[in-house]
Amino acid sequence: MIEVTLVRSGINRPETQQRTLRGLGLTRMHRTVRLKDTPAIRGMIRKVIHMVKVVEK
Repeated sequence: MIEVTLVRSGINRPETQQRTLRGLGLTRMHRTVRLKDTPAIRGMIRKVIHMVKVVEK
């Protein structure tokens, strides 16, 4: 499992990054979601790594 926390806002970011954040379930600042560690999720995180904090559990 991976815990992903939104630490920077998606406002004024490209639409694809905003959609990726929504796809990860990150809709508000400092919200944390637990996701399965899959290659698809890893790819989504890599796209917005500059806006999130990732902790492997």
